[in-house]
Amino acid sequence: MSVIYVIVPVAVLLAGAAVWAFLWAARQGQFDDLDTPARRVPLDDD
Repeated sequence: MSVIYVIVPVAVLLAGAAVWAFLWAARQGQFDDLDTPARRVPLDDD
């Protein structure tokens, strides 16, 4: 039962880090254009 005192704070820290990383990426514009890179591959002429 004492392991729960370690696991719960670790889980909260990991969840907080994931939320922070998502918000940072969203503010930096990482999710702005999701369609163009996928369309650029078949249209790439060398």
